[in-house]
Amino acid sequence: MTVSVLIPTFRRPGGLRVAIASVLAQSHRPDEIIIVDNSPEASARCIADNAKAVARCPVIYVHAPQPGVSNARNAGFAAASSRYIAFLDDDEVASVAWLDALLATARELRASVVFGPLRAEIGDAPALSAELATRLYSRTGPGHDERLAKAFGCGNSLVDREAFDLPDAPFDTRLNQTGGEDDVFFASLAAQGARFAWSSRALAVEVVDERRMALKHLLTRSFAFGQGATQNCARAARPDLPGMVFWMVVGLGQAAIYGPLAGLAALFAPRRAASLLDKAVQGAGKLFWFGNFEPKFYGQDEPETGSRHTATPGMATR
Repeated sequence: MTVSVLIPTFRRPGGLRVAIASVLAQSHRPDEIIIVDNSPEASARCIADNAKAVARCPVIYVHAPQPGVSNARNAGFAAASSRYIAFLDDDEVASVAWLDALLATARELRASVVFGPLRAEIGDAPALSAELATRLYSRTGPGHDERLAKAFGCGNSLVDREAFDLPDAPFDTRLNQTGGEDDVFFASLAAQGARFAWSSRALAVEVVDERRMALKHLLTRSFAFGQGATQNCARAARPDLPGMVFWMVVGLGQAAIYGPLAGLAALFAPRRAASLLDKAVQGAGKLFWFGNFEPKFYGQDEPETGSRHTATPGMATR
């Protein structure tokens, strides 16, 4: 069960160093680590060189200079030589038994795609923002391993390449800036009969930086999450018009019902308001899923920062 760990990164040096360190500390040594630097100036090259000097496995540096989350994932996919690819984003920290757990679940449940839990690490923030960030950047599931009916996002996942017929560039480059490329990718695997599973012990921590704690950013992320349901129907090989109509009607209902309730709850119970507000904004996303309403999260031209809690967008988990 050879495994390559794929870490795409965009101007997040502090987070990248911690992510790499967590992979180097794994109880199951990966066969290779692929670091995909998506910044035009190749800002992660030095970090990759340092990792090569201390790693007990090959570390492969790939420069993908055209910014875009799909470009980065495709470049890493092309560089990997192992049967299994484990995805870890540059704002995530893997637990010591992370790879062991993912591979064990794949083997024991005969799964071709495995997802693990994510725990959001957030700093000081108002109650509404803190609760909303926890909802958006955490991934929870059962306390035991089991088969899943649906997929999650790329961060903290494992894919068996031999189980699928995949193109050279499996991630849709039309989604380079908006994200959602992992939704489309896993939908294509589902169409090929993917067996999804949950690995309860494959824990990773997602470090949420200050920029992503801003209420405006959190609401924009909720809106984009909501768009995904309708967009997946629209982007299918054969567009699913009834599905699009269904999700738009659901979105209208969510926005109309949960919006006013969130406004009332914000006055008296901010933590409860976060759940209601998230549902309302996701509802609006289901309704306004097209064209200029699509937020752009990736590949923005911003200055590099050395802080782990950077103010620039990295490869976030959807």
